[in-house]
Amino acid sequence: MRYLFLLFIILFTSTTYAQTDQKIYDIIAAVSEGNLRKDVQTLVNFGTRHTLSDTISETRGIGAARRWIKSEFETISKDCDDCLEVFYQKDFVKKGENQRIVKDVMVVNVVAIQKGTKYPNRFIIMSGDIDSRVTGSNDFTSDAPGANDNATGMAGALETARVLSKYQFENSIIYVGLSGEEQGLFGGKGLAKYAKDNNWDIIGVLNNDMIGNITGVDGVIDNRTFRIFSEPITTSITDPEKLASQTTARRFYGGEVDGISRQLARYIYKTTKTYMPEMNPMMVYRLDRFGRGGHHKPFNDAGFAGIRIMEAHENYTQQHQDIRTENGIDYGDTFEHVNFPYCKKLTTVNAITMANLASAPPSPTEVSIGGIVEASVKLKWSKVEGAKGYKIYWRDTTSSTWDHSRYIEDINEFTLEGIVIDNFYFGVAAVGANGHESVVVFPNKILR
Repeated sequence: MRYLFLLFIILFTSTTYAQTDQKIYDIIAAVSEGNLRKDVQTLVNFGTRHTLSDTISETRGIGAARRWIKSEFETISKDCDDCLEVFYQKDFVKKGENQRIVKDVMVVNVVAIQKGTKYPNRFIIMSGDIDSRVTGSNDFTSDAPGANDNATGMAGALETARVLSKYQFENSIIYVGLSGEEQGLFGGKGLAKYAKDNNWDIIGVLNNDMIGNITGVDGVIDNRTFRIFSEPITTSITDPEKLASQTTARRFYGGEVDGISRQLARYIYKTTKTYMPEMNPMMVYRLDRFGRGGHHKPFNDAGFAGIRIMEAHENYTQQHQDIRTENGIDYGDTFEHVNFPYCKKLTTVNAITMANLASAPPSPTEVSIGGIVEASVKLKWSKVEGAKGYKIYWRDTTSSTWDHSRYIEDINEFTLEGIVIDNFYFGVAAVGANGHESVVVFPNKILR
């Protein structure tokens, strides 16, 4: 009898604790290392994918590469009854725009949109870069295989499209190959402007840039850790009055590490630890690597949430290098340096994050908080259409992750008794009937 009681307790605890979806595990199982290997090899075989390289050849240069990527998206679409809208998004960049634009060029992105069933104008975006380069940033004729930087990210976007296109989601998903990254993030700038012009409601951007290396130049070998770079707060607000108001609010109430991109990073962290606990997501509290940049930045500049997913340990002998051997070291971003089991893992991280976000209701637009000189915290938020309930999160002010939560239904205000507002940070997420959660929203109003 005692044994049956203990068994009941174990089963009950595991049932109530595990908030997972079998579909996500199926997605994990569907990601193909073989497809990633094949796609990276195909991209490498174009010789160079420099933004200013040949656009006429069928076998060499960025023109051939982007036509192949478009054809792959179109093939994926045929396999899901034309579920993807595939097109080129283009912007003309004139010679002299910066020192890396030495001739006029059309920067062309390849976009594939999988429309959502309930929120077709809400988008979660996964991007990889098409272009590559060698040591000289303006050398657009030499071989620049760009196997890891960034054929891996582009292959990841293609494979994620293959897997997720087998499902329907409430929100729309965009898979995109961006160009012009090495010349000044022109592809991201163009698509971010396109999104603004078309009034896209962007949930977030997952920029994948170098997801295939496990052997660092520092000698560390690690096939489980990856970095999530995110800026602390949005920098898109330019109105002096609004900017001053937000600065004052952050000074007194916090939020300096709780912008929309940082919440997206925490969402990826939580999703990974829930469904792929063997992985070690490392949130880096910085826009990007020191003195360097990536294609999530233009979206951040436009006011959208965006982060960078990449390997934890880089090898600089294989980045932006002419192919050569010096002092026994093989330089160059070549195919044999890519670790494809690791590339599969990071592609899978993207796929499950995209699937979770695409299955979730919108976040509350407003979250108010109060509880000054009280032994409880009061929260009130705007109701969300399609939400079955809401989850209140809180954490120590020095913690990087949301560590505590309380789920509630049918109401849009709640008091956490016995929790002192001064000792924690708080946030609210919407939860759908399917159990999927939105991104957490940090309080943006004070209850008086």
